[in-house]
Amino acid sequence: MTPDEMAHLHAAAFAGQGRAWGEREFAGLLRSGHVFVVGDSRAFAVVRALADEAEVLTLATHPDHRRHGFGQSVLSLLEAEAARRGATRLFLEVAEDNAAARALYAGAGYRETARRAKYYARPDGVHSDALILEKHLR
Repeated sequence: MTPDEMAHLHAAAFAGQGRAWGEREFAGLLRSGHVFVVGDSRAFAVVRALADEAEVLTLATHPDHRRHGFGQSVLSLLEAEAARRGATRLFLEVAEDNAAARALYAGAGYRETARRAKYYARPDGVHSDALILEKHLR
């Protein structure tokens, strides 16, 4: 996927949540040798893997393709690639009010290890905690 394609999908996936990333942000991330992307125009993830740790920087599923297993497939792909790159632990951050994403991660074995209070500011002024989740890779 190109940075432009990622930005468009990300904007659709996070519409109304005030946190879509732009083409320049994706292009900058992709210049790093430690960052990889898995997925396609329905769902994708950007991951940074360094030493024995990996971090999911974002995972986005287009609204037209939700509840069809694409997020789960992307999660499985990124876990496999992170492990291939030597990661033994995988981290990610999710908004506490993102029930669908939390269910996806819980179903895949992620556990909460920390919390950032009122981290996400929504366009309507409401704040949501950020949950830091971790999974040990085999």
